[in-house]
Amino acid sequence: MEFSYDPSNEGALLKELVLQVRKVIGPFAAPKKIYVVPDLPKTRSGKIVAGEGDQLGDLSTIAEPGIVEKIKDKVAESQK
Repeated sequence: MEFSYDPSNEGALLKELVLQVRKVIGPFAAPKKIYVVPDLPKTRSGKIVAGEGDQLGDLSTIAEPGIVEKIKDKVAESQK
């Protein structure tokens, strides 16, 4: 799957992602909500930090500390 992202057409991208998940994995795995964020919280070695919500674990090893707040802001913005 070739990827190019056009922010002005974000809705179409999100619909396509849901359709691909339904097609490849199955309807049970289709996400109800998708958030487009600039990056994921990663450790300095490049591993994605595991956790959900406020339970992110040890944030002292995150390569870019501000990314967690950016993600929280994006989620809060979409819930307005």
